[in-house]
Amino acid sequence: MIPFSPPYISKKAIQAVVNVLQSGWITTGPVTKEFENKITAYCGNQKTLCVNSATAGLELMLRWFGVGPGDEVIVPAYTYCATANVVAHCGAKPVMVDSGADNVNITHESIRRAVTAKTKVIMPVDVFGIPCSYDEINSLVREPEIMKQFHPSNPVQEKLGRILVLSDAAHSLGATYHGKRTGNLTDVSVFSFHAVKNLTTAEGGAIALNLPAPFNNEDIYAQLNILGLHGQSKDAYSKTEKKSWRYDVAMAGYKMNMTDIQAALGIAQLEEYDDILRKRKYNFDAYTNAFRKYDWAVLPVYETGQFLSSFQVYDLRIKGITEKTRDKIIDAIMEKEVSVNVHFQPLPMLSYYKNLGYQVKDYPNAYKHYAAEISLPVFYSMTDEQLQEVIEVVTDAVQNNL
Repeated sequence: MIPFSPPYISKKAIQAVVNVLQSGWITTGPVTKEFENKITAYCGNQKTLCVNSATAGLELMLRWFGVGPGDEVIVPAYTYCATANVVAHCGAKPVMVDSGADNVNITHESIRRAVTAKTKVIMPVDVFGIPCSYDEINSLVREPEIMKQFHPSNPVQEKLGRILVLSDAAHSLGATYHGKRTGNLTDVSVFSFHAVKNLTTAEGGAIALNLPAPFNNEDIYAQLNILGLHGQSKDAYSKTEKKSWRYDVAMAGYKMNMTDIQAALGIAQLEEYDDILRKRKYNFDAYTNAFRKYDWAVLPVYETGQFLSSFQVYDLRIKGITEKTRDKIIDAIMEKEVSVNVHFQPLPMLSYYKNLGYQVKDYPNAYKHYAAEISLPVFYSMTDEQLQEVIEVVTDAVQNNL
């Protein structure tokens, strides 16, 4: 059986975790702080906070910005449910917008049509590791007519004076847009280090802070540390210093911290990350070179003069097929013991959002992308023989079911 996405864990990473386990300190501490600093250096943003998931990171930022009932947050219809779920957790309304006709990401034109006086945040998603058009999105929120519609409801929102751009960059660590890495492309970006991501800490995520003046990202980092750890004024490691046991709780905060065990794994993987991306690109190129000769293959665009993806998901699409036929093709592939997947089911197709009144017919591009999509395995340890087997099995399954 060829698996879909087994994690890559090197001997170096295993030893790094063992070192933490033997250190006597396994929760949030010096290794987590080191990982935060290394992410900041890698991405080029102002400051980074590691958390226990990308979902937690997104929600933490929404709550820091004061998003709540009566507010709207613009999200893609074509994304994983976590993007919209965190908006619902805050009591706000997810306003879904369609993908581009030839682009899985949302466009600034679709965002513009969705902005209202209730809009507080735009959450673009770097689907499959492809950065969104951040130049256009960043310019959009600064347009005088868009800024006039913004009605701040707290001092933080007044200080920014416009809609916050909160990037769901769960897929895109290491991707670049106009030569700049994700994390450094807009106000705030949130990464995922879930088990299926290119860089994994098993579970985990990071908030890449990059807010403009007059914000001080160091100060925001300190605020988020408190908000994400029960509202405590000190974390457990700080309380181990002499005469430092006493702490205060300033608010009813949350439990969103990363552990040093996770961070040790993350540091080791970040040190090997260029090689991880190189190997995944090799796999992407192998698929593209094999499938480009077939008229039925719609190949992903993962490298242009404008952007370079992080090679998170190879999204092969089959031209002109229905969802039902796509599912038959997947069944035929799986019968040959090759694991494939589908990214993503548009949010309006999921029962929770369907029951709230969202309808997938209102997002035709998102549905079109989904109905024809098959995600192929691209894991680090994949051999040339496995790549060839996937190519042959997928080709046979498609041609026998068209």
